[in-house]
Amino acid sequence: ARHYFQSFPQMLKIKGVKFETRNRRPPADPINAVLSFCYSMLCKEATVALHQVGLDPFQGFLHQPRYGRPSLALDLMEEFRPLIADSATLRVFNERRLTRDDFFFAGIGCSLKRASKKTLIAAFEQRMSEELTHPVFGYKASYRRCLSLQARLLARYLTREIDQYPGLETR
Repeated sequence: ARHYFQSFPQMLKIKGVKFETRNRRPPADPINAVLSFCYSMLCKEATVALHQVGLDPFQGFLHQPRYGRPSLALDLMEEFRPLIADSATLRVFNERRLTRDDFFFAGIGCSLKRASKKTLIAAFEQRMSEELTHPVFGYKASYRRCLSLQARLLARYLTREIDQYPGLETR
């Protein structure tokens, strides 16, 4: 993750918004604030997808189970972070839908203003609605549908209906 986020600034085309490293609780800059917000929305989507197939989102295997932590939802969303959350983050800044003026700065933290949250949610929803060809099933599906399909494949893997979990590959 550290190496991935070291290359993140090269993907940003906007000036005036600084990103040095991934941080959270609280996020120290606008990029980290948007990443955290997008990851929260993606976690909610993964939780819904897992509930749809009857899996407990709190019983993970990559992320350590901890009280109140949806570990399996965090596991499922890993393969979707760059495709959805990181992509939406880059898009809102590179298309200048969000700028430094869209954030509150207090102490060491940074957070989105109310109207800015609406802008970000719209960008996230737009990304979730975009379609790709699912590599296992071979038909076009939205990212939201692909998240559900991956949850279904994970359930099939955990019940030993399939021998291997096929991760989502887009290229």
